[in-house]
Parts: sequence; structure tokens; C-alpha cells
Amino acid sequence: MKLAVLKERITGETRVAATPETVKKFIAAGHGVTIETGAGTGASISDTQYKEAGANIAKTATAALKGADILLCVRRPGSTVLAGLKKGAGIAGLLDPFDDTAFVRTCATKGIDLYAMEFIPRISRAQSMDALSSQSNLAGYRAVIEAAALFGKALPMMMTAAGTVAPAKAFIMGAGVAGLQAIATARRLGAIVTATDVRPAAKEQVASLGAKFIAVEDEEFKAAETAGGYAKQMSAEYQKKQAELVAKHIAKQDIVITTALIPGRPAPKLVDEAMVKAMPPGAIIIDMAAERGGNCTLTQAGKTIVKHGVTIAGFTNLPARLAAATTALYAKNLLNFLPLLSGEKGEYAPHWDDEIVTGANLTRAGKITNEAFAAKTPAAKKAAVKKAATKKPAAAKKSTTKAAPKKAAAPKTAAKKPAAKKATAKKPAAKKPAPKRAATKAKPKPKES
Repeated sequence: MKLAVLKERITGETRVAATPETVKKFIAAGHGVTIETGAGTGASISDTQYKEAGANIAKTATAALKGADILLCVRRPGSTVLAGLKKGAGIAGLLDPFDDTAFVRTCATKGIDLYAMEFIPRISRAQSMDALSSQSNLAGYRAVIEAAALFGKALPMMMTAAGTVAPAKAFIMGAGVAGLQAIATARRLGAIVTATDVRPAAKEQVASLGAKFIAVEDEEFKAAETAGGYAKQMSAEYQKKQAELVAKHIAKQDIVITTALIPGRPAPKLVDEAMVKAMPPGAIIIDMAAERGGNCTLTQAGKTIVKHGVTIAGFTNLPARLAAATTALYAKNLLNFLPLLSGEKGEYAPHWDDEIVTGANLTRAGKITNEAFAAKTPAAKKAAVKKAATKKPAAAKKSTTKAAPKKAAAPKTAAKKPAAKKATAKKPAAKKPAPKRAATKAKPKPKES
């Protein structure tokens, strides 16, 4: 296969989809790699390093895409990039398809196969390909570093001749991959750490890292995890009880890091303005869900603001703030995924019988394969309209058949009067014009209906 790697076009994205290490392994497997010049600059990788690893360096994106079988990317590519890909090519990357369903439809129309790395199934066999986990892990670490930089005090307890500085209190909201790394990092820096999550399994994980678990542990809490390991959307009643508990706890915290995200949905609101007001002056909130609206009602995506004496940071791409490390892990995720898209001779031949491939795949051979996006296509809507249209005439026919006897009843009652004079049976026969007139009057009525 011919693999293409481009410089990311999204503002602030410093990561790249390949490293010199993965390039060497791609070439050893018989693949060709073409990289757009400057693609690795943000991750401290030069064109020379790629060239020494065996990659071809293209001056433009168009040149890099020419004849490519697969585009390896970090973020969703734009329309210009799609235009440069041949029909039947594939794209593998962190595509955020819920944010742009039109992109999925466009790729289906162009005959491009999409593979969303964030949709890789969370099974043991796919752990080495789980890009969502690898990036969230380092994002959780970076969140604590950002909090420490913004916080006006030291995180650990400091005992000096001049006096003792109390340790900072850090509260991590959400104990997924990012949250657990944030807990571990805050603990290493000496903070007193507490954490909360709606998933029962998180309680033991939080305790194993030396933090205290805070949550309303009722019956709903015991069943608050999906088969894929994600947190479920909790009921309004549970959210109210949890909010009351959190409000009391958050008022004593110096640092709060929120990590709650539900795929394809706006971020749940966990911290309201009243809670922010209750926090001590100089406190810090790092909202890791800022790109989906934020877990704090005051968060502004991409901005660091101060409200009620509390600094609220809405970083939208924490992994890009340590690009060298996140790139190294992400590139290996793609390296481990590629064999599932390759045939025996190294050609582009996805293993469609593999659950990892089908789980990540969004479009194939001009069709949308993921139901979450297929339901939103215009074709699906037209089909729904057609079904509704076919049902309406059926209903209309039923109503006319029911109404017909009623209309026919009127002529029958009128006809009953001559029927009553059956004693003179010859008289109606003799007056043939009368029945003919009745017949001609009755015929137009069904035609009008």
C-alpha cells in the first residue's frame, strides 16, 4: 500500500500521524510512505528524520495524496484533502464524526472508506490500537500540570523553617482513563486527592491510586456503566443528589479537574455557578470537556477566564500541548491497526470479518456502515417520507370504503319507497325512465369521491 501523512490543518493541532520509528516499520512491511513537508514540525520531527527513515517527502498535500491507498491523519481532514484522494482509498484518524455528520456522507458519496480510531472497540485484543485511551492518558497528566502552573501555591505540603505550607486539595470529576492519570499525577505532586465517577468499577480504581472516592452509591449507581466501559447518562433525580454532595465537597477544593464526556453528546453539566462561587479564592478549574460545551456552566472553550475569584481553563486540545509524547503513542496505535487493513501481499484489503475493523469503520464502498450516521442521511429521510406517503393513501382508502355505505344508504332509503309498492310490481317496470334517472344520479357521486 501507499500511505500518505499530511500536515494537520486544524489550528493548534501539533500532532502528526507518523514518527520515524513507525515509518521504518511500515517500509519493512512492504508499504510506501509519503509525508508532506513540515508535517512533523509541531511534534519536533524534521523532514530529514523522516527521509532517513525511508519516507518520501512531498512538497504539497496534493503530491502526497497522489495514488495513496490510505491517508493516516490525526484529525478530520477538510474537503480539499478529500478531493485529492482516489475512489476506494481509506482514511484512518480521530475523525470526531458526531461533530460533522456531513463529512461522513461526503466520504460515502466519494467512495472513501472511513475508520474512526476513537471507535476502536475496547477489547483486550485492541488495546494497542486504542487511540482514545492513549491520548486521554496523557491529556489527564497534562491537565494536572496546567493546574499546577495556574495555581498560586505549591501542591505538596512544604515544611520549612519559616512555617508549614498545607498541601493543595484536588478533586477529579470522572475516573476514566484521563481521570485516573490525573489522580495519579496529582498524588505524585503531593496533593490530597479525591475523585468521583458514576461507574461502580471506578471506586476500586480510585482507591488503588490512594485517592478518596466521593459519590452517591444507590441502586442507579450500581448499574451506571455501558458494556463498552463508558458512563451512562444518569437520571435527573440522581444528578440532583450527586450535585448536592459535590456542592458540599467542592467548596473545600483548591483544584477541580472535570473529565466527563459521553460520546456523541454534549458534556454533562457537573459544576454550576453557585459551586464556583463557593470555592476558595485562587482555586482552579481545568475543564477537559470544554470542546463539547464543558462540565462547568461558566467554561468558555479555548479560553482561560476568572469568575468569582476562580480561574476556569477551557483547554480544547490538551494532547496537542505535549505533541512529542502523544504523537509517539498515536503513531503506534495506527501502526498496530494497519495490519487489519492489509492483505497477504500488503495491498489494501480490510479484514471485514474482524470486529475491530467493523467497529471502527464508518463508510465502505460508497455506503455508510455505522447505524448512528446512516439514520441521518437524506436517503433515510426520503425513505421515511415514502413510507409515510404510502400509509396515508391506505388510510384514505379505508376511510372512503367506510364512508361509501353511508353515501349509498341515502339512495337506498330513497329507493325503499318504490320498493314498498311491490304489490304493483309491474308499475316500476313500466316506469323504466325513473330507475334510469336514479342510476345516472348515483353514478357521479362515487366518481367525485
